[in-house]
Amino acid sequence: MNAKELHDKTPDQLREELVNLKKASFNLRFQQASGQLENTAGIKAARRDAARVKTILNQKAAAAAADAE
Repeated sequence: MNAKELHDKTPDQLREELVNLKKASFNLRFQQASGQLENTAGIKAARRDAARVKTILNQKAAAAAADAE
């Protein structure tokens, strides 16, 4: 997922995406702890995607606050 795709989504869609990414991250960590994880790079990718979504949510919130003034 790239930032360009995320910019096109609404804040509600981004929040939903963030919840899904956090669930995926939890599942990957659980798999790692139980020794079932095969692709260790997935943990890093999920964390970075979640951070990317949070960044865009904050940018949209700042833009909305600036427009309200």
